[in-house]
Amino acid sequence: MKPDRARRLAEATLEAGLVLGMVALPTAWRVLDAQLLAVLAGMLLALTAATYALHAVTFDCFLLTNHRARSQFSYTQRKE
Repeated sequence: MKPDRARRLAEATLEAGLVLGMVALPTAWRVLDAQLLAVLAGMLLALTAATYALHAVTFDCFLLTNHRARSQFSYTQRKE
């Protein structure tokens, strides 16, 4: 696996873990058992995959269109 892809995967896993940790885990903590743990693991995998795909599409689009090299990415949308 290339370092860039590994970094994206680690970022996506961290972001998915943060979402689950903040939203689902406090609610489910008292009744946590093997079945619920399996559901949370599946949710973590699904969120990681979705986030990774979004990052990959966005960053690959920037790489393919060569936005960084041309410096056409403007925050102000004005011609300079």
